[in-house]
Amino acid sequence: MNENNDNLQINGEYERCGNGESITGAASSETSEINLRYESKQQLAKSALLGAFIGLAVIVPGVSGSAVAIIFRLYEKLLYALGNLLKEFKRCVRFLLPIAAGAVAGLILGFFGVRELLNILPFAIVALFAGLMLGAFPSVTDQLKGQKLTVSRAILFLAGFVLPIAVSAISVFASSGTMSLEGLRAYHYILFIVLGGVVAVTQLVPGLSATALLMMVGCFSPLMNSVSIGYWRSNPSIFLVYACLALGFVLGLPTVSKLMSLLLKRRRAPTFYTIAGLSLGSVATMFFNSEIISVYRSWMSGGAVTRDVVLGAVLFVFGVAAAYFFVRFERKRAD
Repeated sequence: MNENNDNLQINGEYERCGNGESITGAASSETSEINLRYESKQQLAKSALLGAFIGLAVIVPGVSGSAVAIIFRLYEKLLYALGNLLKEFKRCVRFLLPIAAGAVAGLILGFFGVRELLNILPFAIVALFAGLMLGAFPSVTDQLKGQKLTVSRAILFLAGFVLPIAVSAISVFASSGTMSLEGLRAYHYILFIVLGGVVAVTQLVPGLSATALLMMVGCFSPLMNSVSIGYWRSNPSIFLVYACLALGFVLGLPTVSKLMSLLLKRRRAPTFYTIAGLSLGSVATMFFNSEIISVYRSWMSGGAVTRDVVLGAVLFVFGVAAAYFFVRFERKRAD
C-alpha cells in the first residue's frame, strides 16, 4: 500500500466553498480554522435535523446520526466542535446548540412517537429507516472518489461491515438477558459511566448503533421501561443511573471526536473505507436485532406477514428514493 495515498491531502482537494459550507476534510492542519458560523436559517435547520437523528438513534436500531452528519457535510465540523469545546467554548457552543436542541427533540419524539409506531408497525417503520440509511449511503462513498481500493482497505471495509452485525448477533444470541436497574451496587454505577462513554463512540462513528449496544448488555428494555413517572417514584435511584450514563457520554464525546479527527487527518481513505463498511453493516442490523427478531417470531405465530412485508417494502423503497434524492440535492449545492 502506498502510504502517501493514505495520508490526508486536504489543501483544496476535499474543500468546496460554494455555499459557505465545507465538505468533510475541510481543515488542512489540526489548528486550521473551521467555519462553525451559521450563515442562514437553512443551515440552522440542517443542524437541528441532524440532532433529531442523533436522538432517534437511541430508539431505532441501526440509525446513525453521524452518517446523517456526513450527508449534511457537517461531520468534521461536529467532530471539531466537540473536540475543541473547552478550548473555543463560545464558538463551539453556538454551533452545537441547534444540534443539542434537535437531539432532545428527537429523543422525545422517539420515546413518545416513533416508539409507539414501532409497537404498532415495527417491521414497516424499521424498513423505512433502513431505506433512508441505504439511500444515504452514496454520501459516504462520495468521500472515497479518487481513492484506490487496496487489499488493506478492502479488509477494513469488510471488518467495518461485519462489526455491527456481530454486535447485533451477540445481542440476539449471546446476551445474558435484561439487567435489573434496582438494587444496584457501587461498581454498577462505575460500569454505567463506562457504558455512557461507549455510547458516545456509537454516536460519532458512523454505522455503530447505541441501541444494539444497549441490547447486547441487556440495558435497552430496562432503560426504555424506566421512563415513566410511576417508575421514577418507586425507584428514584434510577436518576443516578441516568447521571452516570450522561457523565460517561459527556466525557467520551471530546475524546472520541479528537480521535476521529486525527484519523481523518492522517488516514482519511482507510478511515472512510471502514466507515463505509460500518454504515452498510448497520443497515443490515436493522433487520437483524433483538427487537425485530421478536416480530419475525410473531409472524411464525400467525402474525400479519403479508401486510407487514408489503407495507415495509413500500416504505423501504420510499426511504431509499427520498434519501438518495436528498444526497443528489446536496451534491449539486456543493458543486
